[in-house]
Amino acid sequence: MARAKVPAPPGTVVKRSSAGLGLFATRAYKKGERVIEYVGRTISKQEEDTSRSLYLFNISDKRTIDGRPADNPAGYINHSCKPNCEVYIYGGRVFIRAAKAIRPGDEFSYDYGEEYYLEHIAPYGCRCGAPKHLYAAKAAKVKKKVKK
Repeated sequence: MARAKVPAPPGTVVKRSSAGLGLFATRAYKKGERVIEYVGRTISKQEEDTSRSLYLFNISDKRTIDGRPADNPAGYINHSCKPNCEVYIYGGRVFIRAAKAIRPGDEFSYDYGEEYYLEHIAPYGCRCGAPKHLYAAKAAKVKKKVKK
């Protein structure tokens, strides 16, 4: 079983998922309950523009969090077109909370958003397992461009 350098918080564990590694519940979570905070180094827009990190989370027009998973267990939460979590920003901090009841063994997931999906997921195919994909129509156009 793979482990993050920073241990996953109580109630969670990092292990294999359909998209590589994922963050999973080891206990039940109620709808609306906070799961984890997305943490990392705060970087400027200029740094964001030159960064190669895939773990960038915009928190304002001027600030972005680079939340690489080795330092941020929340970075193991994968995208899903049918997510069980949602993101909220409060006081310049990013939190992930349960959007519905989550059972032990469930993988935590949230929608990464259209821009990220089209740029980083669609060209390779979404592996979330949802029967319908959120951005399927736009993703089909992206896939055609990649094949050419």
